Amino acid sequence: MSSTASRTQEERRVLAGTLVGTTIEWYDFFIFAQLTATLLTPLFLEPLGEANPGVAQVLSFAMIGISFFFRPLGAVVAGHLGDRYGRKRILVLTLILMGVATAAIGLLPTYASIGIAAPILLVLLRVIQGFSAGGEWGGAALMAVEHAPENRRGYFGAYPQIGVPIGMILATGLLYILRVALSPEAFTAWGWRIPFLLSIALIFVGYMIRRAVEESPVFKQLSLRKASEHTPLRELMTGHTKQVLQAALIFISNNAAGYLVIAFFISYTTKVLEMPLAPILLATTIGSVGWLIFTLVGGWLSDKIGRRNTFVIGYALVFVWMIPMFLLVDTGNIVLYGVAIFVLTVGLGLSYGPQSAMYAEMFPAHIRYSGISIGYAIGAILGGAFAATVAQILLETTGASISIAIYIMVLTVISVAAVLWVGETRGRNLHVEEVEGEQAGAAHLG
Repeated sequence: MSSTASRTQEERRVLAGTLVGTTIEWYDFFIFAQLTATLLTPLFLEPLGEANPGVAQVLSFAMIGISFFFRPLGAVVAGHLGDRYGRKRILVLTLILMGVATAAIGLLPTYASIGIAAPILLVLLRVIQGFSAGGEWGGAALMAVEHAPENRRGYFGAYPQIGVPIGMILATGLLYILRVALSPEAFTAWGWRIPFLLSIALIFVGYMIRRAVEESPVFKQLSLRKASEHTPLRELMTGHTKQVLQAALIFISNNAAGYLVIAFFISYTTKVLEMPLAPILLATTIGSVGWLIFTLVGGWLSDKIGRRNTFVIGYALVFVWMIPMFLLVDTGNIVLYGVAIFVLTVGLGLSYGPQSAMYAEMFPAHIRYSGISIGYAIGAILGGAFAATVAQILLETTGASISIAIYIMVLTVISVAAVLWVGETRGRNLHVEEVEGEQAGAAHLG
């Protein structure tokens, strides 16, 4: 087999491995988010739900957000272990950890069975999910980008990104099928457990695919270099805090707007607008297809016109669409709801597709895993962690959904400013040689 054909085959394995892993991770994550919006509140916060449904819904959305606080810890641990033992091994471990936690949620007794222990155990498993997600994304993003030809980093980097909409499609589509196939009583009694338990099968598939993927050349160089890098996290926090902050701020608008689709809108449309759940799930699934398509387009476009320009176009669309989107959603018409979500995914995709490549190009190779993972995790805390909670509070206090639109618009302005602060990154050197040269020079001077 020629070297070109061998490289192409390996690139396909890498893209498949990063895609399947992030898809399974986010399927697990979204199943929880969507069921929290519709069902887990009465099952696990029963007394509060009966006494004050509005406050119970805020707390249930907070259960979504609590896991985000453990993403930075997952990013730190995975970055350290990934430098020492290899990214491939850590990516397999994060996949297994997320899947086991998700399946365990499907086995949890409810409040009616074990009382206050039920929500405590649920929160604990959410923490494990957050820890796992914090370690997953950075490794998958780097695996894709560092294998890519220089002129296709954006497109390759979009593959772990589309794991988000594909996970959304799987999660929402499965919930739609179960809602249609089962009676409301059966779904509430036991049907809701099925999507969580199916995670076990998905883990097996993901493990088999990821096991066949080779470490990227940059990862191998980083492993060889490990002995001379004792404190990469300290160097990241002391010498590259600006880049970590930039990475976090770039992400906040996309993540917050995305979690409106993932969690808030399902609760809002069914409980406030009193729309039927099954069509909402179907419309959200269709919208996720748009998210998938435009994320790939965003990665591809960033290779053509640059990361910065693609981000700005995507965020401009999110900003402009916010108020019209809520006006369409508030009609209570399912077709207009579907249009509102689909158009939003155009901006979400264009401001998500270039992220892996841009983040990788922002950090030196020897601190890149920790840098992009921690930046992403902090951005998720500031953006999506409590987006649904903030949206619910704004709705409770103002009574107007437009206040939520303004909230996202403010975050979008911040994210655009961060993108402009970073500037264009396309074409920057991703390799380790420059770092090794600096270290060799320092050792010589020493």
